[in-house]
Amino acid sequence: MSSSLLTELIESLQVLPGVGPKSAQRIAFHLMSQNRDIAKGLSSILERAAHEIGRCNLCRNFSELTVCKTCSDLTRDASTICVVENPLDVLSIEQGSGYRGIYFVLLGRLSPIDGVSAEVLGIPRLEAQLEKGGIKEVIIATGTTMEGEATAHYIGEIAHQLDIRASRIAYGVPVGGDLEFVDSSTLSRALASRQLF
Repeated sequence: MSSSLLTELIESLQVLPGVGPKSAQRIAFHLMSQNRDIAKGLSSILERAAHEIGRCNLCRNFSELTVCKTCSDLTRDASTICVVENPLDVLSIEQGSGYRGIYFVLLGRLSPIDGVSAEVLGIPRLEAQLEKGGIKEVIIATGTTMEGEATAHYIGEIAHQLDIRASRIAYGVPVGGDLEFVDSSTLSRALASRQLF
């Protein structure tokens, strides 16, 4: 390849999740071959986003404001808080459910080996929020990895000590899924989390 700048662009695009060398090449060549205004617009919005998008002071989700729209929405149920691992989880819950409570975004999960402690995740901040009162339930929506389960247990213990109901989102068979395609650990969890109807 003749252009070192093009090579640098391709290598830079590979930092994006799911973008390997071939995808990065296609994206780079598309941006350079098509209308260059698209590339300039993308560059401009990335620059603005990197400078202007911060974190909400209450829930730690992405926000351009000190307090995000969700936290400042008085129609939401402030007595229920859903604890998630990352901002993408908030988006998924908002798009796929009727949840109307508030959130707390950990920005990760406990992993002492990797240096991710309760302090790094803002758990003392969450605990202080719970101690203020007004929260009746903590819904823990961390992943099912070993670290996600450890994080859920840790937060659940804090809630119990403060006499706040703690619940864990259910995991199991997806809607429309056939049992023959469900792995054994998911099926086991689905059976354990079964509900009466």
